[in-house]
Amino acid sequence: MPRPTPSPYTAPAIRAISALQVPAGAAIAGRDFLYGVATASYQIEGATTEHGRLPCIWDTFSALPGTVLNGDTGAVACDHYHRWESDVDLIASLGVDGYRLSIAWPRVMDEKGRRNSKGLDFYKRLLERLKRKGLKTFVTLYHWDLPQHLQDRGGWLNRDTSYRFADYADLMSRELAGHVDAWATLNEPWCSAFLGHGNGHHAPGDSNPRYATQAMHHLLLGHGLALRALRANESSSMKGIVANVGAFTPATDSAADVDAAYLGHTFHNQWVLDPLLKGHYPSDLFRLWPGTEPLSLDGDLQTIAQAVDFLGINYYFRTVVRADGKGGFVEAAPSGVERTAMGWEVYPQGLRDLLIDFKGRYANLPPIYITENGMASDDTVIDGAVADPQRIRFIERHLQAVNEAIGAGVDVRGYFVWSLMDNYEWAFGYERRFGITHVDYDTQVRTLKNSALALRAFLQARHAR
Repeated sequence: MPRPTPSPYTAPAIRAISALQVPAGAAIAGRDFLYGVATASYQIEGATTEHGRLPCIWDTFSALPGTVLNGDTGAVACDHYHRWESDVDLIASLGVDGYRLSIAWPRVMDEKGRRNSKGLDFYKRLLERLKRKGLKTFVTLYHWDLPQHLQDRGGWLNRDTSYRFADYADLMSRELAGHVDAWATLNEPWCSAFLGHGNGHHAPGDSNPRYATQAMHHLLLGHGLALRALRANESSSMKGIVANVGAFTPATDSAADVDAAYLGHTFHNQWVLDPLLKGHYPSDLFRLWPGTEPLSLDGDLQTIAQAVDFLGINYYFRTVVRADGKGGFVEAAPSGVERTAMGWEVYPQGLRDLLIDFKGRYANLPPIYITENGMASDDTVIDGAVADPQRIRFIERHLQAVNEAIGAGVDVRGYFVWSLMDNYEWAFGYERRFGITHVDYDTQVRTLKNSALALRAFLQARHAR
């Protein structure tokens, strides 16, 4: 269909938006602390059949009836593939220091592993424009859009996919050398492993605990193999990985509920971080899923546990749990707490507590960037403005939690808001809006929400000091 050509973005008529409030003298107000916004390729790019892009698992999954709310797909999304120049201008207008994006694997390589020059040129132009605007570039290699032809051969259940991922990392780091400040191998392997293979909520839609643990092993093995390729080709950039973490607290102080919260923490957080930072999987994970230990060959865990330059942490909510009477846990879902449009509890202190816990648990904890933090709300443009006061409070309170963690000795160096703009929210389609920029999906007009104006005002004040 024809693409409308609106102005790059519209700003609300309401200009008097106060800056985010942070403690006086806070580390997060210093110029060395990096602020950014984040997106992911499948969620914003669209153009899923243009210029040699191959199908990915989300193209296939979203086409299946009943998998995605309202039958939504990423075929158009935010049309960023055609609007990237004005979107970069929008990012720069916010006054942020950096931009986190991901590369669409099926856009840059063909089925035989050869470069797709048109897809690569898109990312080169995008990264060059970001650098001209003075923005730090944080690039994620895998944000869930696995090429379908690899899924047809088993996907992350096939060990060979780990080696194909290393080939992809090798090509990207050779082609984009000098354009990237920080490489992340994977985004949220827990989601790829569990939501994709354990409960079927995400692509490719498997639901088998044994599949989940094996997929996780191959994802993390791919991470380690990709690190070697990145280091061989690019010495100047940081290399790391991004993990989503969640806070778990017991519904009561009973021994059973306390253990249930510990198992939740093990399942959601230590399943990823222990192999990365301790070189082994947490044994208590297999109390939940007996007999699901992944097949691991000699040397795999050493490859996985290579040192990284940074750890990306994505945090959104906490879960209150109780024992299920079967050795596991279930959500207790307390009433009377603040929640977002996703139904997730707003719990900033969970981020602070997790960061401090990780510092105590992992002696080799690398520097941390909060690579995603944000919330979904029911946002509407009224008289050219989008009022989202809950999001402003959410960001403010989580920044304060980060500052408290820094005060406790945790090396946190930056914070990225999720997300730059409303986008395709996976199995929830376009109904859930996480952006600080509103997107009208019919016209593709971008409108800065009040949260974007508040962030911009805060950053302007910081730079003026």
